[in-house]
Amino acid sequence: MKMPFKFALIMLGCGLLTAPTRAGEPVRPPESQTLQGKFGAKFVIGVALGGQLPDDYSRDEQKLIIDQFGSLTPENCMKMTEIQPREGQFNFTQADALVAFAEAHKMKVVGHTLVWAKDERTPAWVFLDGDKPASRELVLQRMRTHIQTVVGRYKGKIASWDVVNEALDDNEPYLRSSNWLKIVGPEFITRAFEYAHEADPDALLVYNDYNVELAGKREKLIRLIRELRDQKISLQAIGIQGHWEVDHVPMKEIAGLLTVMKELNLKIMVSELDLGVVPRGRWWAEGGKFRDEIAKTNPLAGVCPPELLDRQARQYADLFRLFRDHSDTISRVTFWDLHDGRSWLNTFPWNHDEYPLLFDRDGKPKPAFVAVMGIE
Repeated sequence: MKMPFKFALIMLGCGLLTAPTRAGEPVRPPESQTLQGKFGAKFVIGVALGGQLPDDYSRDEQKLIIDQFGSLTPENCMKMTEIQPREGQFNFTQADALVAFAEAHKMKVVGHTLVWAKDERTPAWVFLDGDKPASRELVLQRMRTHIQTVVGRYKGKIASWDVVNEALDDNEPYLRSSNWLKIVGPEFITRAFEYAHEADPDALLVYNDYNVELAGKREKLIRLIRELRDQKISLQAIGIQGHWEVDHVPMKEIAGLLTVMKELNLKIMVSELDLGVVPRGRWWAEGGKFRDEIAKTNPLAGVCPPELLDRQARQYADLFRLFRDHSDTISRVTFWDLHDGRSWLNTFPWNHDEYPLLFDRDGKPKPAFVAVMGIE
């Protein structure tokens, strides 16, 4: 399909179309015409990647990564289930490749994540001693060995670590139920930060969670921050997961959280950003009674209506205006994957076509990219 001339000019101005060199190779767009170039003086623009670098990414995808972003987050390969699935058997192949790719292209790396406060996201062996539950001392020993082995391996190479992920409960009680909490107690969070700081005193340490912009969970986050500070724990930033939906972006609540974090003198990392267009709320409604029905649907199979893409574009632009206005608090904004075709939302919480990012399935810019780049 022939590209409209006006849109082609916009893309050329944003660096997504490039004139060939004499050798026939595309030139790298000027920094001022890329996401990192536009916002990098205010906050780093990052991307999370789920595959092996560079093998699992096409040449065009690698160029998109290098041109547009300033930091890389591994979606899965640094999680405990992937990096140490069995005790003492570490697999650094994919993590090493990501760090090497970042170093080669002068990009920062975000370590994600050392301790995930979910039993299904933690290898079962961590909590077992033979066929019996492990003691508190053994679980802490295993935590320390894991953190110091992983963080120590990348000391000086990884700029920041998501030390603990999703420890706050969505409702009541205060902390999410897990074997970390059951066996070690609330102190597992403290210990994780202590072990990470011991392994790399210069790394920026982050607590990462979702829905912390909402009032109830925000209060729990503030409580956690104060408890860690009372114990003199090195916590420098909060990661907020922004898996929001078109027409339901909690702008007021996000602004409120940013204001509170500034008052607490903490930096914010928008650690996992996407803006889905297929509503997900009904999947969880009424105890999941509609899931069998929903799992058979693909409401936007193969195409996203232009008017929906335009709404997404306007709301992405509103978000980035908010981020820009709070750039004294925000240090990084990371998109949760490279383009629509690679988004986790294509399979979560059921298999369907999603369109949550700034680039389409071919890695081409969407109206959302143009809108974000057009912010004055």
